[in-house]
Amino acid sequence: MGVRGSDSFERAHRGNGVDQTLDERRLAAAEASGGTSGSEIKDLVLRLIRQERLAGSVLDFGAGRGELIGKLLDLGTFPNVSGADILERPVGLPESVHWYHQDLNGEIAADERFDVVICSEVIEHLENPRAAFRLLYSLLKPGGTLILTMPNQECIRSYAALLFGGHFVQFLGVNYPAHITALLRTDLTRICTETGFTPCGFAYTNVGGIPKLPRVKWQQVSFGLLRGRLFSDNLGLVARKPG
Repeated sequence: MGVRGSDSFERAHRGNGVDQTLDERRLAAAEASGGTSGSEIKDLVLRLIRQERLAGSVLDFGAGRGELIGKLLDLGTFPNVSGADILERPVGLPESVHWYHQDLNGEIAADERFDVVICSEVIEHLENPRAAFRLLYSLLKPGGTLILTMPNQECIRSYAALLFGGHFVQFLGVNYPAHITALLRTDLTRICTETGFTPCGFAYTNVGGIPKLPRVKWQQVSFGLLRGRLFSDNLGLVARKPG
């Protein structure tokens, strides 16, 4: 999720001061993210759902404005859809959708387990990725599937930002303090193993900005030929809880 709105951005940065509690800082950072992500990221989630032929019950962990939930409902393969976020339940969300209004850095008081848990553009906002993965694991039924997306630190644009700016591109400037935890594929592979998941697989949005000109995409200048890890701003992960 990118930072959206100057008011949210200012509140999040004021949260670095001692006048705000930890809960207030976390909420301000969540509001700064805008509770949304790009269409290419949602498309990646839907592509992985279709590729893995997923169905049943699904939890959108970090559902924000509920935009992805709307797309999950439209698929027609998930009769049971739930969302969880530190933000309030979005206005207009169908009554059938259960909403867990909780800080995602802590436990989720869910009285059910899910066939699928989606954690899209969330892990970079959380303070302890291993604790988050253990929670995600606990929320899945045996044999359930985790789909996760996050900023891709291993693209050319991010490498360039690290070299010349001192950090990965989606953790510089206005992206902080919404984005606080940067992970590489090696980290994700290790964490999946440590927390009990099967070996994970990776996919990419195949949409990525050129360094210093992020509105111009590699795919535009290459007629779609430049794709994959080096030319995607975001990646996807698929892992399973053993059955």
